Amino acid sequence: MTSVQEHYDQHLGPVYAWMAGGVESAFERGAAELDAVGEYSSNGGVAVDLGAGFGMHSIPLARRGFDVVAIDSSAVMLDELSRQAGTLPVRAIRDDLLSFPQYLSLRPELVLCMGDTLTHLPDEQYVERLVVTVCESLAEGGRFVITLRDYSTPLAGDRRFIPVRSDEHRIFVCFLEYGASRVRVNDILHQREGSQWTMSVSSYDKLRIMPEWLHDLLRRSGFAVTRDVNPSGMLRFAARRA
Repeated sequence: MTSVQEHYDQHLGPVYAWMAGGVESAFERGAAELDAVGEYSSNGGVAVDLGAGFGMHSIPLARRGFDVVAIDSSAVMLDELSRQAGTLPVRAIRDDLLSFPQYLSLRPELVLCMGDTLTHLPDEQYVERLVVTVCESLAEGGRFVITLRDYSTPLAGDRRFIPVRSDEHRIFVCFLEYGASRVRVNDILHQREGSQWTMSVSSYDKLRIMPEWLHDLLRRSGFAVTRDVNPSGMLRFAARRA
């Protein structure tokens, strides 16, 4: 088993944009996800993208006028984000997510933690610290938007095998193993090189964050919270700082 950072730098990072259907398709979906929780546009206001990856949400935010602080632990993903951003106002920063306040000159209007980033964190105590830090950092009335997969009910049998994407050159499948507080994700990638196929496998653990626990944590930390499910089946929490 590898760490989350190693898993992304060595295994997922090089193919992540492909997994998402290509960067422009991912940017379109990212923009649609922003539209689903409010009309976000700004004139130089600050947005923070926690676990920014290759910029699925950072790029649409920058295109809408935000000055984006994009933080991730994966150098591979941030390199791709920087290439995609070009001259857009995006700062790609490799650091721990809790460090984001030190890169702010203004209170952000918006903080995102999308695409299952929250489940990649070390433990529930870290999640609690992050939620409190976001609330303390946001501008009054600012929003904190989270999406994550619901691992509260274990999948069983062959439902634990999840096909992610495939084409004539790659096949990507993940297999889930559930523990009491974590789920082990085994990512299996087949790639074609000429007439031969090669297989690489890497595993890492995600937190099993209970939806009601997260909802209560956000509320106790000073947020007004709404919760629903987005079109891809991920839980979505839209929290506004009172």
